[in-house]
Amino acid sequence: MIVLEQASDFVGHVGKEIGVSEWITIDQEMIDTFARLTGDDQWIHVDVERARTELPEGRTIAHGYLVISMLPRLSRSIYRVTRRSRGINYGSNRVRFLSPVLSGSRIRARQKLLDATRISGATRITMESTIEIEGFGKPALVAETVAIIYDAAS
Repeated sequence: MIVLEQASDFVGHVGKEIGVSEWITIDQEMIDTFARLTGDDQWIHVDVERARTELPEGRTIAHGYLVISMLPRLSRSIYRVTRRSRGINYGSNRVRFLSPVLSGSRIRARQKLLDATRISGATRITMESTIEIEGFGKPALVAETVAIIYDAAS
């Protein structure tokens, strides 16, 4: 894990891989909860019995947006800024879902800092995040996301 004192310290890491997260398991309970919360209850996500007989791997598939929503959790084991007030998601420049994440699979994130720009009282960071699936050669997704980390109050 990389520990930075201030968000402005990201400037010295532009173009570098920041790190790789711990593995987390995407289980059926997580998929079902996400389906309930979002209303995306397509059978490929929630019908375990049907998936067993109709999907190539015989398991349900996690929602792509569930997988990308794991980035904040995964990022916590990659970097930390000790002196800050708050951080906000600013958006995504690009997201590509490349491979399905099957129920029971473990994923992790690999992050590279593409840009760090000082703005009024904050630093805007752009990360390329690749979410890898354990034992699978092709990533689940690649996303270019933007966040703003505000400086700690003086």
